[in-house]
Amino acid sequence: MNRRTFIKSGTFGAMGVGFGASLPGFFAGGAEGDLFFKLAVSQFSFASQFWTQQLKPLDFPAKAKELGIPGLDYCSMFFADKAKDQSFLTQLKQRSADAGTYNLRIMVDGEGVLGDLNEGTRAKAIENHYKWIDAAAMLGCPMIRVNVEGEGEPSAVANAAVDSLGRLIDYGRKQNVDVIVENHIGISCNAAWLAGVMKQLNNPHCGTLADFGNFCINRTKPETMDIAGYMKTKCLEEYDRYKGITELMPYAKGVHAKSHLFNADGTDQETDFYRMFKIIKESGFSGWVSIEYEGGLFKMYTKDNKYLDDYAGTTATKKLVELAGQKG
Repeated sequence: MNRRTFIKSGTFGAMGVGFGASLPGFFAGGAEGDLFFKLAVSQFSFASQFWTQQLKPLDFPAKAKELGIPGLDYCSMFFADKAKDQSFLTQLKQRSADAGTYNLRIMVDGEGVLGDLNEGTRAKAIENHYKWIDAAAMLGCPMIRVNVEGEGEPSAVANAAVDSLGRLIDYGRKQNVDVIVENHIGISCNAAWLAGVMKQLNNPHCGTLADFGNFCINRTKPETMDIAGYMKTKCLEEYDRYKGITELMPYAKGVHAKSHLFNADGTDQETDFYRMFKIIKESGFSGWVSIEYEGGLFKMYTKDNKYLDDYAGTTATKKLVELAGQKG
């Protein structure tokens, strides 16, 4: 189970690289040349505000601009009923253009299991993703992020995932939209397995979205099938995150710098960002690093003041990413 279940380019594409190169200072998040990557923010960083409707989906570009972050990492869950709404997508694209931001990708959730061993079930999941490729093309996003999970023997799930990804890639190439995979749900949290899928697929239009925090490979079962139930679960076994990022970076088309809690000195309580950015830089990666702060959501549901709110936590993560990136 994954939190989002409960809370409902082979390349980056010439478009993404060119846009970043044209605005080096803004994209570095500071002085030109400070960082070796481009900076984005996940819409999920403001999850508590989107779910309470303090923010509307169309507000995301302006919110990113407030923070001085140029790349937009959209979450399908916040506009799940708008994938085929041309009026909405046109407005969102215009809002992004007005803010001077860049539509990087749509992270797609809740559309079925791409590693399902039942071919009919999996075919439906593949079909469900087509509308998001279309939406990404409409917005000018060069990629979507999908999940690959499934139940069964790992090699069989891998074969199913490779088939699904291949079919999505074929569909996406007609519109210049690549497909990337996050270590996110179930077996995909095992970095060695996910890297194996990438190696087996061997397609320049697919890669990984390497997330700092999604490495729990064995979690307690929730008492209730809702957000509160998930918040009470505990990770029983975690894949080594530094080993995992090292294994995923050769295939990475993006990175999620995930955070929840901070120490008094501004460092993250769970992840050594300086160590992570050293790994990322040594891999030769120079693409997009997306901030994904989740503490605001925990603050909303646990009422625990140790978590910063969405805006403060995202700002703190941005500062840490910039510091670690400069030393990486």
